[in-house]
Amino acid sequence: MSLFQNLFGGGKTVDLKAIIEQGAFLVDVREPGEFSGGSAKGAVNIPLGSVASQLAKFKGKENIIVFCRSGNRSDEAKTILEQNGFKNVVNGGTWEEVNQFVK
Repeated sequence: MSLFQNLFGGGKTVDLKAIIEQGAFLVDVREPGEFSGGSAKGAVNIPLGSVASQLAKFKGKENIIVFCRSGNRSDEAKTILEQNGFKNVVNGGTWEEVNQFVK
């Protein structure tokens, strides 16, 4: 099973590069100290513990990619967003994985 299949389940693969090229909203859900050590270019930092209280920042975004250090916190963030009605959320896994597709 590929990395994408592991992250997204069900054998469904996601074209992370294409979604990023379409101008996805990139959200690093790590803590500020981790974020300051490096992240994907153009990403905003909304730590996992703040996602539920900052839903307004996600409204109106066509595609949202959440990511972190390993993919675990971003999976939790994706769940929180989906529970709040967002249908366009992708767990991008690690920030390095996302950053390789950012220009």
